[in-house]
Amino acid sequence: MIDKSVFSLPKIKATLGLLAGLSALRAVLICFQAWSLAGAITGLWNGELLSSQWRLIAVFFVCFVGRKVVLSQQDRTVFNYAKKQTNSLRRQLMQKIFALGPELTGQKGSGNLISLSVGGVDHVETYLRLTLLKVTDLTLIPLMVLIPVFVLDPVSGIILLSVFPLIILFMILLGKAAGFQAKRQYKTFQILANHFVDSLRGIETLKLFGRGKQHADSIFNVSEAFRKRTMKTLTIAFLSGFSLDFFSTLSVAVVALGLGIRLLSGSMLLLPALMVLILSPEYFFPIRHFAGDYHATLEGQNAMAAVKSILEMPEQDVTACALPKWQRESTLSVKRLNFSYAQYQALHDVSFHARGFQKIGVVGMSGSGKSTLIKLLGGFIQPQNPQVGEIFIEDQKVNTFNLPDWQRQAIFIPQNPYIFHATLRENITFYHPQATDEAVNHAIQMVGLEKLVAELPDGMYTQVGEGARVLSGGEAQRIALTRALLDPARRILLFDEPTAHLDIETEVELKKKMLPLMEGKLVFFATHRLHWMQQMDAILVLENGRVAEFGSGQELMKKNGAYCRLVAQIHGRRYEKLHEES
Repeated sequence: MIDKSVFSLPKIKATLGLLAGLSALRAVLICFQAWSLAGAITGLWNGELLSSQWRLIAVFFVCFVGRKVVLSQQDRTVFNYAKKQTNSLRRQLMQKIFALGPELTGQKGSGNLISLSVGGVDHVETYLRLTLLKVTDLTLIPLMVLIPVFVLDPVSGIILLSVFPLIILFMILLGKAAGFQAKRQYKTFQILANHFVDSLRGIETLKLFGRGKQHADSIFNVSEAFRKRTMKTLTIAFLSGFSLDFFSTLSVAVVALGLGIRLLSGSMLLLPALMVLILSPEYFFPIRHFAGDYHATLEGQNAMAAVKSILEMPEQDVTACALPKWQRESTLSVKRLNFSYAQYQALHDVSFHARGFQKIGVVGMSGSGKSTLIKLLGGFIQPQNPQVGEIFIEDQKVNTFNLPDWQRQAIFIPQNPYIFHATLRENITFYHPQATDEAVNHAIQMVGLEKLVAELPDGMYTQVGEGARVLSGGEAQRIALTRALLDPARRILLFDEPTAHLDIETEVELKKKMLPLMEGKLVFFATHRLHWMQQMDAILVLENGRVAEFGSGQELMKKNGAYCRLVAQIHGRRYEKLHEES
């Protein structure tokens, strides 16, 4: 019922020790409360005045208030501990997500990671709060309550003791069934989360192609599957609660019946009989309380297992080295790099050489590995088979581009730059928040955002992004460019099809602004729009994840090889004729 990994949490032994001590104190107060209540009732039954019972009544109320105070302290202790540990767990999870980057996102799905980082960690917090407190109560309180019951009436003690293992057995059997259904429910929830996020991302495309109704049916089917899994899990959880209530109520009834018979026969006194009767429900209360929240603990246990599986995923070993600032004479040499996704190998023995402030175009048909290569260069994913592949930066051998000194000099501009729900200025200065207004205005003019700023009601301080002013694809790309402009230390630009979703007029206008930004920088520009290659110093042609050709545009046209075939495919002409015209 409790994940073993819980016992490896920091300061868990001290916390469990404190909770156990407080549970033991509650058990003592329960016993004294039962004694004082039974004593007061017995005295009144024997004809004594109510005023003569004030000491016992005072003890009862002191024990009652003491139980509430101790329980409040237990709740505060476990709440603070669970909150601290889950905050630490969330930080570790986010660090792991950033460390593994797109590789992890591709495996787990962005929707699943989002739900796990937010709701999943919240379930873990609930799991810790419920489990730590109730496990200590379940371990100590029944045992300490059973001791006075055995002293006062061994028969009742045997009845209570014999029923407890039976309840535990039923809980284990039903718990295993509930756990199996909860795992299936959690997998369905992961599918639903990924499906929902993917639907949000593609909602405009679905509307454009008139596929909204069909996709709505798909969302309904996934949601319905999740509902059915949830109902099956709840059915077993309710069955577990019913069986527990049945056996505990039945055992208390049997104890009460036996006490009543012995009272009528005169073989037992009223005081011990009342005290046993009062303690019997308290004996079962911790396990009934635990079972009531069992479903919540299952969700938290599954979420904790999912978080743990991600935290245990290995990261690529990073070579510890200090890299100098990229200069005109700097060199980059890549040899025999490989990368595979779960379904296929994206890059095979990729090799090329770059020097100084060179602009390198990366071209190829869809699926040739352009985006994967850009992600590798950005350090978002790690090359595989490092013992075969080699990376040399300024004659220093490294095994990944996930290096602080490299990434501090690089900026990645994707197809769809993310626009945060913030002001336009905050979006522009996201990587350089200390930028002055003068620098921001200069960057805005450089990329042609003046018209947008003039149209906004509050200028640069207008809220944009989700739930606010919607930006076009061209405006979003310009914001991404201003982010690069504001940090002069960024001398390496990585473009992953930045104009793929723009119309040709917007692209031509944006191209005029982008080309000056590439001067004095090392540029890798992945695209399937070949007019950019006229401004590139070298062209890297990828075919099925392999480097088919590498060289200047003129050299590749003279070869009449892979690049010419690509041009012919894109423009719909035979490459032989294109070569003759060239």
